[in-house]
Amino acid sequence: MNELRTFGWYATRITPHLPKEAFSPAPSRLWGGLLYLLVATLGIVVIGILALPVWANGLISLVIGICFSGMSCLGHEILHGTVVRKRWIRNWLGAIAFMPLSVGPYLWTKWHNQTHHIHTQVEEKDPDHWATYEQLLDRPIFHQMYKLPLVVRSIVHFCSLLILFTIFSTKMFFNFIGAFKRKKQPFVYMQFIIPWAIWIGLLLCMGPVKWLFAYLIPLLITNFILMCYISTQHNLNPLGDVNDPLVNTLSVTVPKWVDFLHFNFSYHTEHHIFPGMSSKYYPLVKEQIKRMWPESYHELPFGKALLAIFKTPRVYAGNTELIDPHQKKVYGLLGHGLDPRNIRPKEYK
Repeated sequence: MNELRTFGWYATRITPHLPKEAFSPAPSRLWGGLLYLLVATLGIVVIGILALPVWANGLISLVIGICFSGMSCLGHEILHGTVVRKRWIRNWLGAIAFMPLSVGPYLWTKWHNQTHHIHTQVEEKDPDHWATYEQLLDRPIFHQMYKLPLVVRSIVHFCSLLILFTIFSTKMFFNFIGAFKRKKQPFVYMQFIIPWAIWIGLLLCMGPVKWLFAYLIPLLITNFILMCYISTQHNLNPLGDVNDPLVNTLSVTVPKWVDFLHFNFSYHTEHHIFPGMSSKYYPLVKEQIKRMWPESYHELPFGKALLAIFKTPRVYAGNTELIDPHQKKVYGLLGHGLDPRNIRPKEYK
């Protein structure tokens, strides 16, 4: 097994091979966000004022959902400071970009930037990692759920992706609100409440049927797109005490037009090495990683990564295996025996 390194160790060695502009803000990214915002707003207005057939409203809902997901990918980049540097501007822009998901910039920065990125896949410290077998032993619902066949659980898991980001971000709000200083907590509450007040106000204004197409369906689409990315980015990787992005993170490959729509959100290992760099330069970072550490870099086609998620359970047995508690089968992880082309479990010892 190779020696574990920190993200700073990799960044130091890659930096000399990158252009200087890669370390500057990229405000031109905001044009894409503005287009998404205008199209989504227009779609909501059209659904609200016109009596369209169901198929037309459904098509507009799909477009709004694509816009919402693109805005969220850009919001992620904005709040890392890679688009604009001034804190108050990026907080305002981040709040707008994340409004469809009702996630405030203060919460996102505390949860994602300051916790997940610092403690990626570190047990008990990373709020985004899946639980271990030992952590779930005293939960009765866990034992009942895992009596279901793996394929049934996987179907339920994939269906849950439609709402999982919204549920998890709400949980993170209550988990982290106490971590803010008392004088800052009212602003965190406001950033959580105001978006929900806007969406509920829209419901009261246009009625439940139009609201279903104008907001709820696009929200489900956004949840699903983001959670498909998030599920693959770390959930096939081991846990560990050293935050090594080449060990604990996976980049997926998608068509170029998908990367265009999602601001290179698929380049996740690159992002964990350079979280303060605009994702427009991540293809250059990827070239250097594959040149320097080709045997350590984890990369899978998006479809194969999702299929591997579907075929494996979501509970860790120690740091380097996943376990199906009911069948007593364990599955390897990336770098520890997982072959996405031929996923085979072994007996739990």
